[in-house]
Formats: sequence, structure tokens, C-alpha cells
Amino acid sequence: MPTPKQTQDQKHPLEKQDREIVNRLLQEEPTDYNLAEFARLRIRYQNFPGARETQKDLDRLLNLWQLTEAALFEKTRQIHLKAQVYKKRGDESQQDWS
Repeated sequence: MPTPKQTQDQKHPLEKQDREIVNRLLQEEPTDYNLAEFARLRIRYQNFPGARETQKDLDRLLNLWQLTEAALFEKTRQIHLKAQVYKKRGDESQQDWS
């Protein structure tokens, strides 16, 4: 019989593709692009009721890159101020912040 926590957890519709990004980030260095991706995923999964492994690995990445969440967001604000990190791909007219 499932516990109440298990019945409340949801599956994020983008978790599979995000999982690939998280796995890549865990193997790479904190470049401007990787920091932006990391911050985007932190925002996406913040307070999300599910995707526990993804959230755990995002926490792990903070430790690995020796950052606090506040420092991550400050760094990415500065990155976005000086350069367009995400370029349009094909006919997409908006960034993926959902």
C-alpha cells in the first residue's frame, strides 16, 4: 500500500529531458551556460511535489560547485545581464522557463 507521500508525488512532464541535463551538469564544470541551465532547473523544480531524485541531484550540484542557491541566482543574473545565454533555436520564440 502506497504511503501518503507516494500518492501525492507528481511526475513532472519534462523530467526525462531535464534528468539528462542534470546528469550532464554533474559531469561538467560551472560554465556560464551550465550555471544558467542549473538555475533554470532549480526554479523549475522548486517546491515541485515530486521528482525527488532530480531535486536531490540539484542539491548535490550546489555542493559540488560550492554554491548557495542565492549565489547561483546572483551569478546567473549577472550572466544574463551581460550576454544572451539562450539563443533562439529554430522557430522557437520563447525560452523554456516552464
